[in-house]
Amino acid sequence: MAKIAFIGLGVMGGPMAGHLARAGHELSVFNRSMGKSQAWVDRYGGIAATSPAQAAEEADIVVSCVGTDDDLEAVTIGRDGAFRTLRTGGLFIDHTTVSARISRQLGLEAETRGLHFVDAPVSGGQAGAENGKLSVMCGGSEAAVAAAKLVMEAYSARIVHCGPTGSGQVTKMVNQICIAGVLEGVSEGLRFAQAAGLDLDAVFEAISGGAAQSWQMDNRWKSMSEDRFDFGFAVEWMRKDLGLALDEARSIGATLPVTALVDQYYAEVVQMGGGRNDTSALVRRLRKP
Repeated sequence: MAKIAFIGLGVMGGPMAGHLARAGHELSVFNRSMGKSQAWVDRYGGIAATSPAQAAEEADIVVSCVGTDDDLEAVTIGRDGAFRTLRTGGLFIDHTTVSARISRQLGLEAETRGLHFVDAPVSGGQAGAENGKLSVMCGGSEAAVAAAKLVMEAYSARIVHCGPTGSGQVTKMVNQICIAGVLEGVSEGLRFAQAAGLDLDAVFEAISGGAAQSWQMDNRWKSMSEDRFDFGFAVEWMRKDLGLALDEARSIGATLPVTALVDQYYAEVVQMGGGRNDTSALVRRLRKP
């Protein structure tokens, strides 16, 4: 079993770190809120560190799941970052959804320090993290990703090596682009069915087994029809992810008209007070019959 430092114990990171503890790994954890770190240790054991650098001091592997590019930069190469203390030859796995630019930058920085770096954003949401069924999109060298898989298997159902450093992040952008388009389609279909006076349960039964079927339809049709959005992946986080995709698209000359439109629709949901709602709250901006 490995000595692992886990940085970021939010709704995703906390359960992921828990799976590692249950798998028998020795963990040192860090969260900006020390109370959250201590609560995690009280439940799973291990050590609550006071900084990413302290968490990484005795670690073979560091895993992070934080919020933004700035957060990731702080916990890696910041004043108290883990790169300062992670031993030569150590492995850093990042599960944060961030820009490909920061992942590539950290990959190069890790290389100069004799470290290995894998960008490994995830899909599956809070439920996937809690159930150990995440899908992981990895960027990095063959050797680094192979080593990371031995750790990530504790909380993942699917792990795919997508290419060199940064490829995991770009693949996650593809994931969010597809989700945005599908959710807008499901939202419009549901509101159309309501306006037509159809039985929404019957509509779901009729179309969910055919070409219209999707994870979003299977898992969100009922809650959307009941106007329940107080769970899941927050709209404000989706807007962050779509912003990353749109920025990357501009840099590579790709065109994302539907993604840009849905991002504007999500801005409307935020203005309606739905920033913390699940992404399926996209349907809220459409008039309910």
